[in-house]
Amino acid sequence: RAAGGRIVAVGTTSVRTLETAARHAREGQVVSAFSGPTNLFILPGYQFRAVDRMITNFHLPRSTLLMLVSAFAGRERILAAYQQAIQQKYRFFSFGDAMLIM
Repeated sequence: RAAGGRIVAVGTTSVRTLETAARHAREGQVVSAFSGPTNLFILPGYQFRAVDRMITNFHLPRSTLLMLVSAFAGRERILAAYQQAIQQKYRFFSFGDAMLIM
């Protein structure tokens, strides 16, 4: 990011890991190395510190992962994307289709 790039997380687990690393970041850094578990639960209203873009699959309705992507891109935008995915017969869940959220 310091060189003008973006941080692109591939998967929601990567999002949580990078955002946890951002919580541990030293001054002047976006993320810092850390060791240990995370208790980070990302809900709408969360202020992202590290992740600029996300690649993830379409998650099941009412799931915590759907809440995470809604926190990232906005609930209405995600619901509209899901409606389009349903109309186009995209596959959902772990082995389904993916989307790039910017």
